[in-house]
Amino acid sequence: MSLSPIPQGVYPSVTHISPQKLAARGIKLVLADLDNTLVPYKVTEPPAEIVAWKEALEQAGIALFLLSNSRKPGRAQHFAEKLGIPYQGRSGKPKKAGYLRAMERMGARPQETVMVGDQIFTDTLGANNAGAVPLLVEPIRLAGNPGRYIRYAAEAPFRLLGKRRPFL
Repeated sequence: MSLSPIPQGVYPSVTHISPQKLAARGIKLVLADLDNTLVPYKVTEPPAEIVAWKEALEQAGIALFLLSNSRKPGRAQHFAEKLGIPYQGRSGKPKKAGYLRAMERMGARPQETVMVGDQIFTDTLGANNAGAVPLLVEPIRLAGNPGRYIRYAAEAPFRLLGKRRPFL
């Protein structure tokens, strides 16, 4: 386990992460962040491309699990139910306990698990700390919160390093 903030690849979106390539690498579980990873903030319904990606994961023998830090009551639950997947809200990322609890619930070991998220200092750092493979996606939308611009600017060097070491 590592406290590294460097992801193993940076991808344009979750749909650019191939379920077949994940399965070929022995992955059985995808932990996915919700906001700005699967959908923009405030979107409550899974779009068709996310539903199709989830179905492709299932066909490849990979489970999808929503691992969210959302503090909005019911947000993670509602989205996960609409998508037909298990979830864990208020996960406490980047603390490794939330990751380990999700993997235990799903019967997966860290080396069989990837975490897909849009933030270095929560998603990537936590996945590395828990022993899962961190895959970073470009954030869907930055508009609306000036703090996000600052956070993503601070993450830029780690994103560049991650682009040089793709998992897939």
